[in-house]
Amino acid sequence: MITCVGFVVKVLNKVIYNYPINGTMSTRYKFIDNNAVYFTTSTVVGWTDIFTREMYKTILLDSVRHCQQSQGLKLHAWVLMTDHLHTICSCIEGRDLGLIGRNIKSFTAMELIDAVINNSKESRKEYLLHTFATEGKKSSSNFKYKFWEHENHPVLLNSTAMYNQRLNYVHWNPVTTGFVAEPWHWLYSSAIDYFTEKKGLLDIIILDGF
Repeated sequence: MITCVGFVVKVLNKVIYNYPINGTMSTRYKFIDNNAVYFTTSTVVGWTDIFTREMYKTILLDSVRHCQQSQGLKLHAWVLMTDHLHTICSCIEGRDLGLIGRNIKSFTAMELIDAVINNSKESRKEYLLHTFATEGKKSSSNFKYKFWEHENHPVLLNSTAMYNQRLNYVHWNPVTTGFVAEPWHWLYSSAIDYFTEKKGLLDIIILDGF
C-alpha cells in the first residue's frame, strides 16, 4: 500500500503543485501536543467552491480514509463544505498529527488539480485553473498551482466547553450557511453519526466524557 509519505514524494517530483511539507508553514498555528484533540480548518485558496462535484469530494474523502487506515488519523467529527473542510481530530500515539494533515493536503492538491484538468465536463475549468495558477504565482515556492491555503488553523480543544462549542459549530455549519434545514441532512458530515442511527461516509470515534 502506498503511504501518505509516498504521496508527498510524488508531489515533489511533479513540481507543479504547491503545499509546503518541510516545516515551512507559518508558526502562528501549531499542533503542540500529538496526544491532544484539535479542531482544524483546511481552506481552498480564494474560498473557491470546488467541492460541489461528487468526484472532487470523493478524492478528498478517500485520502482522509487512507490516512485513518495507515497513518493513525483519528477522526471525531467533520464537515466538508463547498470550499473548506473542518475536522475535530487526533492521532494514535507516536504519530504526528500535523504531518498527517500536510500529507493529506499534498496528495489531494495534486489529485484534485489533475481531476479538474482531465474532467471534460468541467464547465469552470478555465476559471478554476486560473485561480489556482494565480495563487501559485503569489507563493515563494516553485510551483505552478496552489490549491490549499497553507494553514490548518489547529485549535487545541482542552476543555469540555471548547470541545462542545466546536462540535456544534462543525455540525451546524451547513445549516447556518443555508444549505439544509437540519445538520443530519448534510451528507458530507459526521452529524449523521451523532444525530441519527445511521453511519456517515467516514469512520469516526465519538469521544465519551470529554
